[in-house]
Amino acid sequence: MKKILFFLPVLCLLQSCQEELIEKPKAVAVETFYNTASEVESAVNAAYAQLRATNGITGQLGAQLEAYTDYSYGRGSYQVLSDFQGLNSTNIPRTDEGWRLFYLTIRNANLVIQNAPKGKSISQVDITKYVAEAKYLRAFAYFWLVRNWGGVPIRTETQLSEPNVKRNTVDEVYTLILNDLKEAETNLPDKGAQVGRATKWAAKAALAEVYFTRNQYAEARDKADEIIKSNAFSLVPVTTPTEFDTKIFGPGVVTSTEEVWYLKETRQAGQGMYLAMFAHHPGSKLHGAGGFYAHYSDTQTNPVIKNWDDKDLRKTAFWYSWDIGLGKNTILCKKFSDPLAATQDGAGNDFPVYRYADILLLYAEAASRAANGPTAAAMEALNQVHRRAYGKNPTTASDVDFKLTDYNATTFNDLVLKERGYETQYEAKRWLDLKRLGAPKLKEIIKAATGKDVADKHLFWPIPVSELNYNTALAPTDQNPGY
Repeated sequence: MKKILFFLPVLCLLQSCQEELIEKPKAVAVETFYNTASEVESAVNAAYAQLRATNGITGQLGAQLEAYTDYSYGRGSYQVLSDFQGLNSTNIPRTDEGWRLFYLTIRNANLVIQNAPKGKSISQVDITKYVAEAKYLRAFAYFWLVRNWGGVPIRTETQLSEPNVKRNTVDEVYTLILNDLKEAETNLPDKGAQVGRATKWAAKAALAEVYFTRNQYAEARDKADEIIKSNAFSLVPVTTPTEFDTKIFGPGVVTSTEEVWYLKETRQAGQGMYLAMFAHHPGSKLHGAGGFYAHYSDTQTNPVIKNWDDKDLRKTAFWYSWDIGLGKNTILCKKFSDPLAATQDGAGNDFPVYRYADILLLYAEAASRAANGPTAAAMEALNQVHRRAYGKNPTTASDVDFKLTDYNATTFNDLVLKERGYETQYEAKRWLDLKRLGAPKLKEIIKAATGKDVADKHLFWPIPVSELNYNTALAPTDQNPGY
């Protein structure tokens, strides 16, 4: 079944207006464009588009994060990132581009938040819904910004025309994120008009992750539990490694019971998942346009891979052997494969932002940390993901189950972290997952897996020089340490 994207063409004012356009026509366009539900929906769609851009999280920026993991290494221009000593002159422009794309998402969302309530031919119900959707997308962009850059300038609908905005604190950014997500949770529908639109469940998932990142474990547990108890989602059962592709991650999967919120992709140039191109070798034919094989691992020298049980179906489902000149033990990730992709940025695999497996694993750790030890419900959530990994029925007790009596607070949390490290590979999540544990724990895990020491400057990306040069509210001292 062909996936249909809902991202429609939008007036240039919603993306990056040409400099030669004069101010008066631009203002008239804003005034006349937000009058109907379809016009406002198109404006909201523009805020989604940047999140799916080839240089964003579903592509080049995601590739940046995948070079920072404990289970794989960067190659080529991404190799230096696996030294964990900060960014070089090749990789700084890539994170600069991520900054630009996130703020373009924020700008497009702000335009909706500011102008939708002024529409003359749109119902209040639609205004409320679309403003909530825009606030969800704005919060999502700020969540990525604050985790990767620290405190950043907050730009809202109230100062769209102000170029000079101070650098806000981390707490101030999170206050905005939480306020936006709470409004989204209240006003978004249970089900989107099209697959891939934000829903109240996506907002709850984002809230759970924000609380989790902020070490507010009881709140994270409760928000994840609302999703679990809704019975709106379930793990997709598999019995073979191949079914992870055909039922969960493959380009032919339109949606599934596991999808809470994904960025939707399709096999068209500029409309597909670019990250898939970074995983493969051209000779494997697992990507129709070839492959950069920018990340790899080793079955013997990488302890995460070496100690991974061969009976776990994910190990075979997510990796394949391919000698890239480093020996027969080299493996490449095949989680997202599309042999029919005609262009580098045209793989049809959707990008999972929130999967039900994420929610179960988040709940398991958050519940344990909130209770100072694993609970029966936390263990069951973990076991559901673990059973599926071994081809078992996720909701039925099995011989691969972990037992509650075998774990204390520390060992259980480490177990969940390990399980999440297997489950979310190549989804641009592992580095941020380790960062939330704090620098000492992150450095310990990376050192054990790679033998590398993580420099403090590697923990945050540099504020773009262009922002420092043109935003006069910023000073050179606002730059992140080490840059």
